[in-house]
Amino acid sequence: MAIESGAMEEIISLLCKSTITPEMMEQCLCTIWNFSIDESWRYKILRSDVLTKIVRYLDEEDIKVKEAAGGIISNLALSPSNHGALVEAGVIPKLVHLLQTKEDDYKIIRKEARSSLILLARDDHYHSLIIEEGLVRVPLVGSAAYKAFKPLPHSWPTFPDGSEIHRSSRPSKYGATELLLGLSVNEKDTEPNEAKINAMIGRSNQQFLARVGAIELDDEGNERSGSEKSDLYTILPWVDGVARLVLILGLEDVSAIKKAARAIGDASINEHMRTSFKEAGAVKPLLQLLKHDDVSVREAAAYALEKLSVSATICQKIKADGGLELLVNTVKDPNTPVKQLEKGSNFTVSMQMIYVLSRMFDMGISMVAAPESYAHEDVTSAERSIQGDTTTGSSVISHTFVNQEMASEMIVDFDAISRLAKVLKEASPSLQAKVCSVLEHLAASEQHATAMTATCTGSVIEAILEIGVIHGTKADSEDFDNLPSVVTEEVSQAVSAAVRLLTKLLNFDIFTRSINSEKFTSLLRRMLKSSFPLQSKDWLAACLVKLESRAGLSGDHGVSSVDMEITIYQTIPKLVDQMLTSFSFENKRSAVIELNKIISTGVLEYTRAMADSGGIFPLVKMLEEGDEDALEAALPILYNLSMDPENHPAIIAAGAVPLLKRIVLAKGPHGTNALQLLRTLPV
Repeated sequence: MAIESGAMEEIISLLCKSTITPEMMEQCLCTIWNFSIDESWRYKILRSDVLTKIVRYLDEEDIKVKEAAGGIISNLALSPSNHGALVEAGVIPKLVHLLQTKEDDYKIIRKEARSSLILLARDDHYHSLIIEEGLVRVPLVGSAAYKAFKPLPHSWPTFPDGSEIHRSSRPSKYGATELLLGLSVNEKDTEPNEAKINAMIGRSNQQFLARVGAIELDDEGNERSGSEKSDLYTILPWVDGVARLVLILGLEDVSAIKKAARAIGDASINEHMRTSFKEAGAVKPLLQLLKHDDVSVREAAAYALEKLSVSATICQKIKADGGLELLVNTVKDPNTPVKQLEKGSNFTVSMQMIYVLSRMFDMGISMVAAPESYAHEDVTSAERSIQGDTTTGSSVISHTFVNQEMASEMIVDFDAISRLAKVLKEASPSLQAKVCSVLEHLAASEQHATAMTATCTGSVIEAILEIGVIHGTKADSEDFDNLPSVVTEEVSQAVSAAVRLLTKLLNFDIFTRSINSEKFTSLLRRMLKSSFPLQSKDWLAACLVKLESRAGLSGDHGVSSVDMEITIYQTIPKLVDQMLTSFSFENKRSAVIELNKIISTGVLEYTRAMADSGGIFPLVKMLEEGDEDALEAALPILYNLSMDPENHPAIIAAGAVPLLKRIVLAKGPHGTNALQLLRTLPV
């Protein structure tokens, strides 16, 4: 009745007055709090422009005003459509601050703040903002689940990540260093870093709460009912939240483990959080969960590992914990189907593990540890193996360590290669790029290359290139604007990865003899002429050169030279792009000088490629900005371009005429060339 009589509008207008007293403010807010229970009135509250004031009241000194403002926001957060307005009003930092306040008077406010943050965290973006403020969302799994928690028996303690706490090199006479860990004199090397200290604090807090049965109260979340009961969460400071999630991984309840693993993946949004989970000891139990009997647990563990593996330190930890063999065994599991939904987090376990393996190999992590003194040599060898040996026709094996190659062959067998080849054949372009990346790393071994040949990997690569040709042709058509940019990008990445794998496999005679070099050359040439990104064309050009040099082994002696096509469709566009995009004058000058060398060969197609790539405008710009060397290179190129009347409008539109006149009037060494160029233009 009060609402229908317009009381809400009067109360809101009263709040907007500057003369309102604290008592009246409290009464108004409490009334709006009651009104906001009704969903239809939540929308009216937002439309009234009073939200900014309500959020500002969270900073008031009066505790009752804070409670009322927090209650209104909690009710508004019940409607997902209001979340955007709440976040834009800056509510998240204020709620986080209130939740972390320890005073007893703030009990109701903390409850309302926690409720609001949990609701906002349902959106992935807002969840990330909450994590950035130092809080972590943790699933409520029920106090009964924690009864399975068993503290480790007394032994020399370790850090949460499993690393051992060093014993003091100066033990005390009466055993104080045994009782008080870390008690030492002038032993800076044994001091744990801040991340390890936080992990120890979090583990101690959560294990203590679990032992005394106070880690999760039975009445937590009782205010919700129905379907929400099965999806309850709380919000904790990150030190405690990370430790509790890792603790839950060690319980027996399947549902609890699954929720915790999923929450770890959701919270791994930045390097700080990923490192925190590593120090808390999350990596090893997640790896072990890949062998769990329950499929949903394996999927959740794979999801968490995939999110964590963005960090190089996590990848090193996976390797140190013996995770490579586990990942490979998971990938080659024949019971896991290949064709699944590949949207969002609905990847299969195998797909997630392929992503992790791809990241690890891309980061240069090998199957076994190499001596530090050889680290630089190993990276250089890997780069050489990608480019391949184009000077000889003999089989060239990547310069990797013998023990690394043997370990790779022990972990990755024929079944694993066969499985990867099957995934490569049936997967989407985005997953194909990852599989190719893994196979490219494995192709350093002759045994693996032989297995790839036996599993017809060459024919799968050929199919990927054919799809690339189709998309490249579409990109050249008038219907290019209707092509989804994401799909085009994914296809481009898949083609680039497949070409890199092909280049690597061409090092081996057995593979080279198994493919139709003429067919591959034709496909690569067609893509080179298409609108594929220049980055992809770099790999296409390198592979074409390699393929031409190795074509004799397959009996395809009819493969012609591709140097001219590479120059037209890759080298010239790349140099023009360098002039357009580089911020360094040195890079621009070197690009102009290199282009002059190419154009001066007198090949008409090169001059046309220069114009078609948009090179006229940056060349004219070099007349204005360039030094003597740049002018000496740019003027002959423009003169060659001016021989074609179709280029005259572009040269004039770029502003070449006044610049050329200035060069002529300066009577410098380039005046004659500038005058000749002016005479060719219709001015």
